[in-house]
Amino acid sequence: MTARVLDGKALATEVRARIAADVAALTDEHGVVPGLAAVLVGEDPASQVYVGMKHRASEAAGMVSRQIVLPDDTAQEGLERVVRDLNEDEEIDGILVQLPLPDHLDPRPVQELITPDKDVDALNPYTAGRLAVGDPTFLSCTPYGVLEILDHAGVEVAGANVVIVGRSNLVGRPLSVMLTLKGRDATVTLAHSRTRDLAAVCRQADVLIAAVGVAGLVTADMVSPGTVVIDVGTNRGDDGKLVGDVAYDEVAEVADAITPVPGGVGPMTVTMLLQNTLEAARARRGLPRR
Repeated sequence: MTARVLDGKALATEVRARIAADVAALTDEHGVVPGLAAVLVGEDPASQVYVGMKHRASEAAGMVSRQIVLPDDTAQEGLERVVRDLNEDEEIDGILVQLPLPDHLDPRPVQELITPDKDVDALNPYTAGRLAVGDPTFLSCTPYGVLEILDHAGVEVAGANVVIVGRSNLVGRPLSVMLTLKGRDATVTLAHSRTRDLAAVCRQADVLIAAVGVAGLVTADMVSPGTVVIDVGTNRGDDGKLVGDVAYDEVAEVADAITPVPGGVGPMTVTMLLQNTLEAARARRGLPRR
């Protein structure tokens, strides 16, 4: 058996077209053009690539896209001043500060400073708290993308055993909450490096989500036949190519469906950032979500 490939790149193209149409309608009907601001500190090559992708995607969707590039030696106070200014900028509906920041900067107070109604990266503790009590505002972009992939593939998670390997604040923790909200109703195990007999835990999964950042961690012996496998990992292999947390070739022979790396979850992360920005633009003006 060879697994069905869950093509995140194709899905992202479809969803972005829908977002662009919604942006055009918002502009035509209400004169509103959603605005996204991305703040980049320093010259980290990977961060430059990610911010560039977000910039091009937001412009293609018809949004205002503003990139703010600060020098590597920017002080904490200077970065926070930029965020405060963006909070007050009526042209901007969504703010993201690209991580990681240089070592001398503390990301937590910066994330806490972003006003919740512009927190499209969903990193403000207020946003996380709203999710935790079952009343979310914005959903973290990568977990949001995972949900879209599962929905599009027709994967029924209600009552299913979902195992997430990885407990980061960016993916594992928020995704575990999203999947247990009413309407999703999954039974979730949040596994990690201290989990006893990780392979046995993974074999209990109907849906297995790998988000730990270790190349090839999930192997075929950890996956039961018929499992849906979502690979969130992005790692560089010895040859410099991008690889996931899942040993793709061998797991694809066991799983029912699987996301590739690249071309799986990654394109959906940027896509859901656009969706959050569109939702922020509507909410900030008292307009209902579509």
